[in-house]
Amino acid sequence: MKFALLCPGQGAQAMGMGKDFYDQYPQAKAVYDAADALLGFRLSDLCFNGPDADLQATDNAQVGIFVTSMAIYQTLAAEKKLPAVPDFIAGLSLGEYTALCIAGVFSFEDGVRLVRARGQLMQAAATSAPSTMLALVGADEPTAEEICRLAGDKGIIVPANFNAPGQIVLSGAVAACQEAATIAQSRGLRAVLLSVAGAFHSPFMQSAADEMRQVLENVPFKPASCPVISNVTAQPHGTAAQEIKDLLVRQIIAPVRWYQGMEYLKGQGVDSYMELGPGRVLTGLHKRIDRRAEVTNVSTVDAFKQLSAV
Repeated sequence: MKFALLCPGQGAQAMGMGKDFYDQYPQAKAVYDAADALLGFRLSDLCFNGPDADLQATDNAQVGIFVTSMAIYQTLAAEKKLPAVPDFIAGLSLGEYTALCIAGVFSFEDGVRLVRARGQLMQAAATSAPSTMLALVGADEPTAEEICRLAGDKGIIVPANFNAPGQIVLSGAVAACQEAATIAQSRGLRAVLLSVAGAFHSPFMQSAADEMRQVLENVPFKPASCPVISNVTAQPHGTAAQEIKDLLVRQIIAPVRWYQGMEYLKGQGVDSYMELGPGRVLTGLHKRIDRRAEVTNVSTVDAFKQLSAV
């Protein structure tokens, strides 16, 4: 039996996330307090009390999810409810930063700064040009690529997230996503325009990727304590710091190959997973990817208390 940690990405944020851990466990409180001091504002209050509109903004949501996930991780580790070193760690988009931080590639302090910068840069890129994302239900990768090609005369549109079998998200110009929705529906597929700030994981994010490269240059990276799956390659990161940084830059404009990464883990014999952080997004996706796998979700203190010590 092999075990993997899963770390959620943007979209998992919800007002009140992490408050029960903050109130009951000093390890979690210390994480939020440290983040508040680093950021110069009370991120903890925003996570716990909103306003929701501010929490949903990309620049706040990303760092809020990262800090909440790390608060839960530190509580799990302190209470000895995790293996000392998991066999693998994976995180969806933003969650890849959480995974790398847990694996010791960079410090929590640097993680807060990196994720805050990433969110701000992606928010700025989204604001600079109207764009959106479209979820396709029932499409495979060739079909999604064909729909993008057919809708491409309305503007840039590309596959952005391969989340699970039959669940692919497209990203691009508003008119192109609307045209893709019409094409998809004509083929009997379900198509849902998403309420997002912009076309993440697409060429619309190029300015954010370029600036994130400069941010990453100044942060020291160490070898990971266990394999961390790259969203870009769906394979473990190598040991070279510059290669990890290059993939984190590419990740902003490249599709997230979550499904393929989970298939890789399955092939490596992983059959037990724990999603730590706000929400249950990855737990839900995994039911579509591998129903036989054991997936534990730890997003609340109630769920945490049900775990046995390792």
